[in-house]
This record gives sequence, C-alpha cells and structure tokens, in this order.
Amino acid sequence: MEKIITEMMRLANSCHCGNHHNQIPIETILVGKNVLGEAAAYMEKKSFKKAVIIADEQTFRVAGEKLTNHLSTTKVGYSTCLLQPDENNDVVADEKSLVQALLETSQETDVILAVGSGTIHDIARFTSTKMKIPFISVPTAPSVDGFTSMGAPLIVRGMKKTFQMMAPIAVFADLNVLKNAPKKMIAAGFGDMLAKYTSLADWKFGQMTYGESYCPLVANITREALHLCVENTDKIAAADEEGIRILIEALIHSGLAMLLFGQSHPASGGEHHLSHYWEMEFLRQNRPQVLHGAKVGVAVALLADVYEREFIPSISLLRKLDDTIKTLEDYSIVRNIKENIEEIKAVYAAIPKASQLRELIEKVGGETLPGQLGIDGNLVMRGLTEAHHLRDRFTALKFLNEVIKANHHVEVR
Repeated sequence: MEKIITEMMRLANSCHCGNHHNQIPIETILVGKNVLGEAAAYMEKKSFKKAVIIADEQTFRVAGEKLTNHLSTTKVGYSTCLLQPDENNDVVADEKSLVQALLETSQETDVILAVGSGTIHDIARFTSTKMKIPFISVPTAPSVDGFTSMGAPLIVRGMKKTFQMMAPIAVFADLNVLKNAPKKMIAAGFGDMLAKYTSLADWKFGQMTYGESYCPLVANITREALHLCVENTDKIAAADEEGIRILIEALIHSGLAMLLFGQSHPASGGEHHLSHYWEMEFLRQNRPQVLHGAKVGVAVALLADVYEREFIPSISLLRKLDDTIKTLEDYSIVRNIKENIEEIKAVYAAIPKASQLRELIEKVGGETLPGQLGIDGNLVMRGLTEAHHLRDRFTALKFLNEVIKANHHVEVR
C-alpha cells in the first residue's frame, strides 16, 4: 500500500484547499497473510535493539505470541506490557493504563509494537509520543479506523478527549489474524465506516456555516473508502479473506485521510460525539464498555433519522428566526445557511435513511438500536441534547441545540 501513500501525497501537494497537509510518516503498510514475520524483519532492518509489545492477554495470544516467535530469530530484543483490565474486564485508555504502559517502557526501548485494536493503539500512541520513540501498528481486528491516524481518544478524569499524538511508522495487518477476529469486532469496523455518512455531512456543514477548515481531497478519500465498504457489504459479512481485506484497507484509508488533514473531522461528527457521551456515562456507572464501532454504528442511524426529521425541516424555517436571533454569531450562522441552503439540503439528503443504514449493519451482524447496547431512551435523549459540547465542531446536532433551541420560537417536530 506504499503506492497509496505516494499518491495521496502527490494529490495533497497539488491541492488548493488552503490547508496545510501533513506529511505521512508511515514507511510501510502491509496487508496480507503471514505478515508478522515481515514485521520482525522490518524491525531488524531498522536496527531496533529493544522493543516493547503493548497488548492485552487476548491480543497477545492471537498475534503477540507469533510475533515474539519471529522476533526470537532476529537480533531485536523485546519485553511485553500486558495491559490490565478494570473490574469489568475491559482494557480502557485511562490514566491507569497510560501509567502502566509508561512504567513498563524502559528508557532503553527504541520502538513500541501496538498489538491489538483501537484502545491498545491509543495507549501505545500516547506512550510513543511521550517517550519520543516510534511505534508500529499490528491490528488484531478490523474494528476501527484509527490505526494510521494521529488521534488518541483518551479517558482523562472520566472525560473522553482526543489528543493529537504520533502516527505509526509502519502497519502490518495480518489477514490470518484479522479474519478470525470476533464477528462483533468486524461489525464494529463496518459501523465505524458507515459513520462517515454523517461525519462528512457535518464537516461540510461546519465549513459552509462556521468557516471550519475543509479539504475536498480528504473528503473524497474518506468517501471512496466508505463506498467501497457499502458496495462490498456481503463480502464483509462473509468475513472471508477478500471481505476482511476490503474492510481493513478502507479503515486504513480513512485513518490516512485523518492523518493527511491533521484532525478527525472527515471521520468524526455528531455520531462520534454521541458515542463518546454514551461511553463516559457507562464509565460513570461502572458498566462494561461497548465497542466504539458498535456505538457509532447505532449512532449514525439514529442521527440519520434526527437529521431527516428535525434538521432539514429546521433550516427550511429559518425565516422565522429573523426577529428572534439573540447573538451576532447566530445571525452570521443563519445568514450563511440561507446563502447555502440548497447545497446543505443536498449534503444531508445524501445520507441514507436510518432504515437502510440499520439494514446494512444488520447484514454484518451488528447491533442497530441503542437498547441492544444497553443504552436506554433517557441516555439517548441526553446525548442528543448534550453530546455536542464534547467537541469544538459545528455539526447539525450543535446547530439544532445551540441555534434553533436557543432561539426557540421555531418549533421543530
């Protein structure tokens, strides 16, 4: 996939969006069978002397052990940091896990191996950045799009916040490992890709109404990865080698798009804010965690319905706000929406209906309703009215809460 990186950088260098595009520091991306041996050979070629494998018990069993077998034939020394689960048997990217990873990464370490899925990569990415040493991505499930990005969503004092850290220098995605991942994790990765329907719409909306930075190139990279998944839903549902390759490569492309842009805007909108809100509430209640992709898969269908029923009708009624707008900022937003109203409507009308999204998720074996994840109606409603505070992004959900409801003479049903 190195050719993909080269092509992305070529396109970025000729992009006229006005934004600074990050260089992609990833030297190697290998997706294939039996690539763990290639990872060991790569480390020896880079002359690394001491590696730390960050994993949990399960991910070490499915990939870490094979990796150490390969490393034992090289001159690369290694140690293992097995992250400890909490009382619910969940590994969480919180202060405890971060401190454990830092303490078990010695000063002699010159490379970190993230062997796992999203949470383990977030912990490894943080440790890599703070220790000022590179890390290598070894995904064990095609469950998230963050393998190649810089963003590390961490839990700090009970709050979920994304920090921009380091991207990996290499990715070794072994299809023999990935296709044997639990079906629920494959469904989670598919849900994370479907989330791009609302994230891309929210990103364009933020640009048109609030002047947020936007890049058509990055949006197109993300959109193409999304469409590739949707077009191959049946293959992904079969969880065979071809379907898993399609899914992991789409997730990698989405991560590269975020890396190129430097922020998570193309892949994270209102649906991710809902997911983060629900996750923090589960942490507060000391409840077992739900996979990130499962939550955003449910959230994207939920928002597709909200946006169709409430958001699109609300922008058609903006003339009623003219005499009631309370701030200059709201006045500017409303003016911008009026000037771009047809394009905004088209952007959100392109989101599939909630029923279509749920049908796609159901095909791959994922949950489709909040209740199936233990999220009750009260938590859903609180998320819809409060989750937009978690990020400084101007999404349709934020508009509904902070402009329409703040200037509440418009009734939206």
